[in-house]
Amino acid sequence: MKMKTRIWVFSLVVMGFVILFSNGCKKNDEKPTKVTDLDGNSYDTVAIGTQVWMVQNLKTSKFNDGISIPLVTSNSAWASLTTPGYCFYDNEATINKATYGAIYNWYSVNTGKLCPTGWHVPSDAEWTTLTNFLGGVNIAGGKLKETGISHWVTPNDGATNSSGFTALPAGYRNEAGSFANINDDDFWWSTTTSTSQTTKAWSRGVNYNYPYVYNDYYLKSFGFSVRCIR
Repeated sequence: MKMKTRIWVFSLVVMGFVILFSNGCKKNDEKPTKVTDLDGNSYDTVAIGTQVWMVQNLKTSKFNDGISIPLVTSNSAWASLTTPGYCFYDNEATINKATYGAIYNWYSVNTGKLCPTGWHVPSDAEWTTLTNFLGGVNIAGGKLKETGISHWVTPNDGATNSSGFTALPAGYRNEAGSFANINDDDFWWSTTTSTSQTTKAWSRGVNYNYPYVYNDYYLKSFGFSVRCIR
């Protein structure tokens, strides 16, 4: 009787390991480490809590249906846009694209086609899920930012990058079309429009001088970075 019991217990243990191993493989298969856009730009990914994020800012010139996004370099043309547009900081793709990615107005985000297929621009609620998982907005910025001052202005306060998100200070383009704050800030769009001011949409941002995350809404004509989530 004891021998039968031992065999039964051993069988259960073996089955448990098989199931655990199988599930582990399946989980890894469902979380690719790379994703590519239609321009051929490759992005690393990172799991943070229940979410999977790209590790770099988006830099595509095409929507995921293959249609080109208008590249807008003129300040006045940018300021008057109420349709999709993108650019690179200071209109210098050679210098800024690889490190900081592209800058998009919110009208590009609102198409729902900006990120590679299977990915999307996060909603305001999804950004909140991220910052809550990282301990709240007062400290989450430090956990998102790349460490050191290779890209960030000193002191890059609180930066640990413990999340693996690796935020870099890409700067932004304002409603008049002027570029500002590269090496100081990065702001990312959400898909969520302000309910009180419909000409504005919610964003998140981080700064070199603080460990916290900005949570504010801006005119949809602003140009911000984009991080995609799966």
